[in-house]
Amino acid sequence: MATYAIGDIQGCFDAFSRLLDCCAFDPAGDRLWLVGDLVNRGPRSLETLRFVRDLGEAAVTVLGNHDLSLLMAAEGFGKRSKGDTFDDVLGAPDRDELLSWLRRQPLCHVENGFCLVHAGLLPQWSVAQARQLAREVEAALAGDDWHDFLAHLWGNEPDAWRDDLVGWPRLRVIVNAMTRMRFCTPDGVMDMHVKGEVEKAPAGCVPWFDAPGRRSAATTLVTGHWSALGLKIAPNLLALDSGCLWGGPLTAVRLEDRAVFQVPCAPEETRAW
Repeated sequence: MATYAIGDIQGCFDAFSRLLDCCAFDPAGDRLWLVGDLVNRGPRSLETLRFVRDLGEAAVTVLGNHDLSLLMAAEGFGKRSKGDTFDDVLGAPDRDELLSWLRRQPLCHVENGFCLVHAGLLPQWSVAQARQLAREVEAALAGDDWHDFLAHLWGNEPDAWRDDLVGWPRLRVIVNAMTRMRFCTPDGVMDMHVKGEVEKAPAGCVPWFDAPGRRSAATTLVTGHWSALGLKIAPNLLALDSGCLWGGPLTAVRLEDRAVFQVPCAPEETRAW
């Protein structure tokens, strides 16, 4: 049995299918770990969601910011972008089943010395604490108040974690760190505006994984989200968003031996901006 961790698919279903063939993925014995952002910007979000859903226990996927944007858009919340391409999901006859499945996916998954999360973890969080905080968000998404949660999800504030945070602000910080963060100060104040290369770090900020004294550093984090970072493999980090959507490859790493598999995205799957 092998476990293949795969970077942001974002509706690039053709590349995803070819990558699974490249890996010789067998759902009867192998597992997929997907870093989130299954949907949006690519042309086939609907097929991607259906395929991953139908894999059942052979696939683990965490929620990314684009997945949450889809859930919010379905309820009329948040801000739609001109680049959104998930109307195929919103208009599908099985949309309610797919969206119900999506909002019950984890925000963070921990297993065998790995932590799967879309964007990253704040420096003051241990992996155990992060998993517990993720459960709070997961309970809100799966619970009776999920509609209210989505209504209050959008926003950049608070921009830092405090143990005494409660209510929607507490959940928003957890979501923003785990699905949107790239840069933060060494003490964990997030910058939500800069999206570029590491060299473009805002003043006083570092990439979240370079924060000194990061409490999750003893665990290998498997992440996506940051296409400008590109594929980054370090002893305690597998950052797998290699920018398929922007002309780069789609990447998988076999967790057992860190073997790398890549396929190019087809021209019709890439974006011009």
